[in-house]
Amino acid sequence: MGIMNKYLLGFYDYTVILTYAGTLTAFHGILALMNGRPRQAILCLMVAGFCDMFDGAVASTKKRNRHEKQFGIQIDSLNDIVAFGIFPALFVYTMAPESYFSVMAASTYLLCALIRLAYFNVMEEERQDACDQGRTEYMGLPVTTAALALPAIYELHSLMPGLTFHVYGTLLFVMAVLFISPIRIRKPQRIGKLGMLAVGTVLLLGMMAGGWRV
Repeated sequence: MGIMNKYLLGFYDYTVILTYAGTLTAFHGILALMNGRPRQAILCLMVAGFCDMFDGAVASTKKRNRHEKQFGIQIDSLNDIVAFGIFPALFVYTMAPESYFSVMAASTYLLCALIRLAYFNVMEEERQDACDQGRTEYMGLPVTTAALALPAIYELHSLMPGLTFHVYGTLLFVMAVLFISPIRIRKPQRIGKLGMLAVGTVLLLGMMAGGWRV
């Protein structure tokens, strides 16, 4: 069947379910921000990061054709720009509104995340055309790092009320630079992912201890 002979556009199978779940979770996190519930928003960011951590492993269990692989690359990056680009930028601006610094930090962060994801798409399609092996390292800091970095700063701020909101903007500036820096970072394997899950669990327990209404 040709690619255009479909009742609905797109590719529909279980390999994209976690990606879609991450997008919807991030959207609900944005809604939580709009309703003044930052802790719930942070929880949504962490869940979105969890979905992104394992969507590739799920996709690898199915033999996909070229179009399905390309669709997976595009849909993953579109999810990332919402969950780990727009969402963190809005979070920082919401936590420190009407601040020139927070606006500049959020804007720089979002732009660098967009550039990185677009560049990644180009290079990843080229890599997959050249070989069938999985990726072993990243060039530049992955945008999904925000799923742990931002919750960590938020909890630190909760433990140290005297910490100014500028720490959020500083974090975004640093991450923005690392997104587009030509540094090589080894892709986390099973032990690395377990470590990130452990850190996420500690942060989650901290938020639960602090309550959800703050």
